Amino acid sequence: MSQKITTIGFDADDTLWQNEEFFRLTQDVFYDLLRDYADPDHLAERLLRSERKNLGQYGFGIKGFMLSMIETAIEVTDQKVPVSVIQTIIEAGQEMLSHPVHLLPHAREVVEALGQDFRLVLITKGDLLDQERKLAQSGLGEMFDAVEIVADKTPETYIRAFMRHGHGPDRAIMVGNSMKSDVVPAIEAGGWGIHVPAKFEWEVERAEAPVDHPRFRVMKDLGELEALVAQLV
Repeated sequence: MSQKITTIGFDADDTLWQNEEFFRLTQDVFYDLLRDYADPDHLAERLLRSERKNLGQYGFGIKGFMLSMIETAIEVTDQKVPVSVIQTIIEAGQEMLSHPVHLLPHAREVVEALGQDFRLVLITKGDLLDQERKLAQSGLGEMFDAVEIVADKTPETYIRAFMRHGHGPDRAIMVGNSMKSDVVPAIEAGGWGIHVPAKFEWEVERAEAPVDHPRFRVMKDLGELEALVAQLV
């Protein structure tokens, strides 16, 4: 039976369009709001701790980030955080939720080109409404044969997605910026993991690269993807 690659999965945030940059900008606002209570490094540590703790309850996305900022603000001020600070945090989060989508270089061209020969599946995690909004605004939605918005990305996630929308993970490629969510679990599922590093990396998404695995590849940006896929097929 042929094991030719038939399906390509794409991550969305920081793979096809900017995302983490807006979180960083909002974090800077957060640090400035609480500068009288703690220095930025301490706030960053406390916020990251809250985010990690809350992932299981709030999931990934802007809304969980907002709640983690509010929780951190309450903690570092000993429950004395001004209402104006809470309001500003909420407004900053709302601005993030309405921010225009900025495609990353080569995103549209490579998705359009590869869609002529492969089945394309968008596999992204986060808040359902926000991810649907960004996909609609990106103009890429019609180019994908299927879209999976999931709570988290595990090997089982990729097995189910590539069995449902392709010929199984062993005949699929997953392309993404996160080593932890896009690359490692896709390889563990039996597929190819293609890492395209983003400008910013969230601490939670860090993982050791499987550099010795035969199904692991790295490229500097999406502009290299067509040539890389041609080598693999």
